[in-house]
Order: sequence, then structure tokens, then C-alpha cells
Amino acid sequence: MVRGKIQMKLIENTTSRQVTFSKRRQGLLKKAFELSVLCDAEVAVIVFSQKGRLYEFSSSEYVSFIIQSSIYFRFDSFLLLRYV
Repeated sequence: MVRGKIQMKLIENTTSRQVTFSKRRQGLLKKAFELSVLCDAEVAVIVFSQKGRLYEFSSSEYVSFIIQSSIYFRFDSFLLLRYV
């Protein structure tokens, strides 16, 4: 059975959108892990949900440090924008 192409547009139903986000997030993080192992590459993925939850993958300590710095920067920018 062949799957049809999915039209890229916002999923209106919030429950369906959350389920899709969860499944695709898991797949994305798995692919990042596989890429890092198969190609011996340093890979980092940062995903923020609609509610601001953080999901991340890093293949090394160095990349993990970059992610933590990015998270701090985003949070700091969020606070600045919110209270300006």
C-alpha cells in the first residue's frame, strides 16, 4: 500500500496536532541519533513545543554545551521581549 503525500498546512484540531507533533518529534530525534552513529557526525536538534517545552538531542558533550547556551539565550530573549 502506497501512502499519499501529506499536504503541509496547520492541523486545526489541537488534539490531532499534539499527537502528530509527538510522533514526528520522536522520529526526528531517532533520525538525528542514527545520523550521528552512521556518519560519525556531531548532531544537535532543539525542538520547542507550542507550549514552550524543550526537547533536545546532542551527540556529544560539546554539542550539548551549545544547546544549553542556546536554551539560555532563548529564555533570556523571551523574558526581554515579554517585559519590554
